[in-house]
Amino acid sequence: MSLKIPKVLTMDNFNFSNKYVLVRIDINSPIDPDSKVILDDARFREHARTIKELIEDEARITLISHQGRPGDPDFASLNGHADLLSSILGVDVKFIDDVCGPAAREEIRKLNPSEILLLENVRFQSEELLERKPELQAKTYLVSKLTPLFNYFILDAFATAHRSQPSIVGFPMTLASCAGRVMEAEIEALRKIYGEMEGKVFILGGSKVRDSVKIIENLLVNNVANKILLTGLLALVFLYAKDVKLSSQVVEAIKEKGLMGEVPKARELLRKYGEYIKMPVDGAVEVEGMRVEGDLESLKGRIMDIGAKTINLYKEEIKNAKTIIIRGPAGVIEKDEFRVGSEEIVKAAIESGAYIIFGGGHMRAVVDNITASFHGHMSTGGGALLTFLSGEPLPGLEALAASAQKYLKGIN
Repeated sequence: MSLKIPKVLTMDNFNFSNKYVLVRIDINSPIDPDSKVILDDARFREHARTIKELIEDEARITLISHQGRPGDPDFASLNGHADLLSSILGVDVKFIDDVCGPAAREEIRKLNPSEILLLENVRFQSEELLERKPELQAKTYLVSKLTPLFNYFILDAFATAHRSQPSIVGFPMTLASCAGRVMEAEIEALRKIYGEMEGKVFILGGSKVRDSVKIIENLLVNNVANKILLTGLLALVFLYAKDVKLSSQVVEAIKEKGLMGEVPKARELLRKYGEYIKMPVDGAVEVEGMRVEGDLESLKGRIMDIGAKTINLYKEEIKNAKTIIIRGPAGVIEKDEFRVGSEEIVKAAIESGAYIIFGGGHMRAVVDNITASFHGHMSTGGGALLTFLSGEPLPGLEALAASAQKYLKGIN
């Protein structure tokens, strides 16, 4: 299998002066479920480069993004996001609690050069939750109402580029479009590991188990990964599939999170590709506020990190790797005593000298805490990154490539 990175236009191909520009960013961030206070501004700072460049170019800037999804605790308005973005940029970011209705369209028309408007959470529009072909998304109410107001569309939301949603793939069908600076940096990181198939180690953890199981299957079927090291809840599902005797609390957690349906697929993957998949042999639980380690079958309670034996086992796999992709923490990093596994893995990866790609916001927190420099890239989107590396095209990139072919002669 060969990974194909489609050719897309960048901001260097356009003159944005005095033009109306719609920018799809991804400032979906961890927020406090009660106060709705944003807990991490990393994505805001990443997108600031794209936005500042447009300010300097005297573009009329409209930003569109999402926060959470309906039914989740972090599904919220972007009003507070506008305030935080204003603070980071050092300029006023206007906000309107409308996405594409008359009020939003009027505010867009009134923008002066270098002014910025952030629209309301695009997922307040029910059609944004549908994933369909770009040609159909181009006909949605969202795209049809906003398109006439803009000269150009910039897709800077790499973290959402694996979703075929209207705000990702619809606008490239109706407007001359390009990648923003965040998206451009992500594409360059993909190019650096393009074709490098030897010594590629994936370390996968975190809580997005369903997505990860599908990604693991693609990685193995397409012969992309030399080794896959599992941590976190993902590892526990695979351990359960292998019939390892886990505590009743762990089994109950797997059931409560609705992950029993992933067990048959995990069992099948272990049967076919078990030699490429490494799983923890020990773990850590909390006993009276203390970290206690032990073999998996002897531990009682919730497993909150990998143990020392697993850390050493994984270090051996890491030290000879040429490329390492890490997505998701190994444990409950919100508690200092259970950051050990994640931090030790990151240190081992850095010491290996391999090219490292970190995916997901939780890994940024771990790396920042270590403060060591590394050879590689901090991705804004773990899911999009692994979707591409597992052999599936990214709808966002494909839409930009199609737009480049359609509108290439009309730019500038």
